[in-house]
Amino acid sequence: MKNSIIVRLVIMFAAAALIIFSLIGSVLYAVVDNELLHHERNSLVTTFKDIEYMVSRAGTTERWAHVRAKLDTLTPADGKVRFWIFSDDPRFGYGKDLAELHEFANHPNNLGRMSIKGKKYPLHTLTRILPAYLDRPAIRLTVGVDAASYFETLRTFVAAMTGLSLAGVLLVILCGYWIARTGLQPLKKMSDKAQTLSPKTLSERLTLSALPDELSDLAQAFNGALDRMENAYKQLEAFNADVAHELRTPLANLIGETQVALSRERSAPEFESVLQSNLEEMDRLRSIINDMLFLARCDQGEAATGLVHALIADEVQKTMDFFEFVLDETGMRVAISGDTHATALIETSLFRRALTNLLQNAIQHSPAGACIEVAIDAKNHGVQIAVSNPGEPVEQGHLPRLFDRFYRVDTARRDINGIHGHGLGLAIVKAIALMHGGSVFAASTGGVTTIGFTTARF
Repeated sequence: MKNSIIVRLVIMFAAAALIIFSLIGSVLYAVVDNELLHHERNSLVTTFKDIEYMVSRAGTTERWAHVRAKLDTLTPADGKVRFWIFSDDPRFGYGKDLAELHEFANHPNNLGRMSIKGKKYPLHTLTRILPAYLDRPAIRLTVGVDAASYFETLRTFVAAMTGLSLAGVLLVILCGYWIARTGLQPLKKMSDKAQTLSPKTLSERLTLSALPDELSDLAQAFNGALDRMENAYKQLEAFNADVAHELRTPLANLIGETQVALSRERSAPEFESVLQSNLEEMDRLRSIINDMLFLARCDQGEAATGLVHALIADEVQKTMDFFEFVLDETGMRVAISGDTHATALIETSLFRRALTNLLQNAIQHSPAGACIEVAIDAKNHGVQIAVSNPGEPVEQGHLPRLFDRFYRVDTARRDINGIHGHGLGLAIVKAIALMHGGSVFAASTGGVTTIGFTTARF
């Protein structure tokens, strides 16, 4: 569950809701607090002005006695409103707990709070100094109003907002889960469809029209992967069939010749002839297996090593020397054209192997006495080597597949000009080109077939 998209979305919904509710609650709390405090202070100021007017005009002890009686009357029994008057002359003082009032620190505008023993909440207070009047010295008047309703209202508001926020977050979690589950339903269908695919149903594809825009690209990429997988699977099936065919023929020859040889007594020269024939077939098997192992290493990303700067024309000439006897027998010749001074960073053994395969292919499909051309073309980013030979044209549909393993235009699999191929030569050319950072190409026009590869100059 830790990697579930639905769980992640629900957690993000819940976190976002909690943040939003917290911000809204904080703002509302500040507004409510300000309004309640403003209301409390207005009530406090109104009460203070009434008392201030009465006290400020009491300048004698007789008048002050009347003030005391009036303040006693105005002080409710529950103590929600309290009055304190501090004076240097004890005759003009009033109120209890004056020591606490001395220690009280006023806020700006003479507003403040003070705590009284026995009360749960502090009092909101307003304090001012009244000047001396007649016999009365200057006094300090403080009016306190019980703030219980203020704090109780805030506490109730916080509790309500907390409960509503938690309920809202829970509701968002439930709705978010439903929304995420519903929104990801197409993805679930894609997953279920993908799980039904098998080698027998690789031709099936995901339907793009039924998917939302956000999943169309993913489904299209998935269908593209299926296309590549289907093609690869088909190539693998064809490859397996071709491998079986190529290996079966020499093995059948080996078994057949050996059985014939053992069917009756043979002389030493006859056994020698059979062994020589078997050796040729085993050599052919070894060649197929070595080529397959080489292609397997290339598929695993093996790169060319031992790179050296070499003159391409010299490497072409050295490769041509191996075909001297074959060319003499068939009356063919090979001509080098193009940029004979071009150089490239190559692994010479691999380069010669690729060129050998191209020349062998050209000789195999050229008529006797033909001229095969090896063209060297130096380009900005590499060197192109093209081998051209006259002969029967290759249909355009075959050209893109010439470099597939075991692919042959001539399905009869017969030897031509005394050269036997097993269908891996051009595939090896492609692998070597890729190992050198290059590519391959093929064309057939006007009775001339051109096949070649490029190598990067590095």
